[in-house]
Amino acid sequence: MEGPIIELEGISKAFGDKKVLEGIDLAIERGEIFTIIGPSGSGKTTLIRLIDLLDTPTSGQVLFEGEDANTSERRRLDVRRRMAMVFQKPIVLSRTVAENVSIGLKFRGMPTDGTKEKVATALAHVGLDGFEHRRAVTLSGGEMQRVALARALVIEPDVLLLDEPTANLDPLSTETIEQLVKRINVDAGITVIIATHDLVQGQQLANRIGVIMDGMLAQVGRPADIFHRPACTSLARFVGMENSFPGTVRDAGRGISTIDVRGIAIAAAAQFPRGTPVVAFVRPEDVAVATSAPDGSSVRNVLSGTIREIVPMGPVVRVHVDTGIDIAATLTIVSAEELALAPGMPVIASFKASAVHVIEQSTQDVCPHPPR
Repeated sequence: MEGPIIELEGISKAFGDKKVLEGIDLAIERGEIFTIIGPSGSGKTTLIRLIDLLDTPTSGQVLFEGEDANTSERRRLDVRRRMAMVFQKPIVLSRTVAENVSIGLKFRGMPTDGTKEKVATALAHVGLDGFEHRRAVTLSGGEMQRVALARALVIEPDVLLLDEPTANLDPLSTETIEQLVKRINVDAGITVIIATHDLVQGQQLANRIGVIMDGMLAQVGRPADIFHRPACTSLARFVGMENSFPGTVRDAGRGISTIDVRGIAIAAAAQFPRGTPVVAFVRPEDVAVATSAPDGSSVRNVLSGTIREIVPMGPVVRVHVDTGIDIAATLTIVSAEELALAPGMPVIASFKASAVHVIEQSTQDVCPHPPR
């Protein structure tokens, strides 16, 4: 069947006097991985519960394959049987792994003979071959989450919903679950919808991303759109555009605007009329730090400065350079050590005009509802 598998039309949700979601319009395409990201308390979990029909909207419609999913209890049940949900903290029964995985099949009245083979196949798919007779409650957190995935897969759903699937897992278990999700999507063609606070996970897994902020859908797009071309200032800061430079366009032509930021010229691959007040954003990972100016002419922004601070961040370091405006850059530890970077050291911070995202100040705090 062509067209979106799930559509939300004017979805709002309130609990008593508290509005949680308002005016959500969204179409999720069949076979894609769609991630929902947003700050804590923004409404991500509420949205995914509405999609799974665990809750009903205060207003608006949830459409499944073009038809209202909430017209009757029978219709809701039929749609829910074509979807499977895995929660942040998987619920496992104090029984064997096989009994945990088969519970959905039992609810559907499948004969025991067929159940055994399906359970074995699902466990093999998530890398738990031979775990059938283990007690589920004795497993590690990562293994329990894989049991929950197997329990979801065994019913052969059209849509798999995941609510913070790796929030309580260590990095190795997280990577395992993420690889499983990708494989499930590709091998089985299952539409996957993930609500996550992990921006890296959302970016790595998604074909498209929807950002929820203050109960509204701020932006929908490909990962590159969300993380490099955010719709507003609050969204830009949320997705890690730490470098934020308010200024005024002083010159524009041939697709390049020169922005005056406290007397410093920033070139951006954007076209705005002269005199327009704007905010220029640059991701720290798009800024290079070196002891000399870069070769070639492709880098338009080359600023001399002094290292103000170096902050270790796991496998990378955040280097703050005072150029008259503070510029943050992300470097690998190896690169920082090779350059022998240290506070007080004179350096060059550089970035391309194409790395600068510009938002007009009059619209900077407006995240409009995107078209579906």
